[in-house]
Amino acid sequence: MIAGIFFGFAFGMGGIAAAVLGVVADMKGIDFVYQICSYLPLLGLLTVFLPNMKEARKV
Repeated sequence: MIAGIFFGFAFGMGGIAAAVLGVVADMKGIDFVYQICSYLPLLGLLTVFLPNMKEARKV
């Protein structure tokens, strides 16, 4: 059940993001959208700064 919730959430957010990027592409151009998308992997790198949950559970 939890896996279904996660997959549903991921596909739902992907669909919403695709629609938003389509609107931005219509307003600003596809080159602008490509530039935005090129910075998205940096969000993944920022997960290094998330708190360590193993230490939080010990408290």
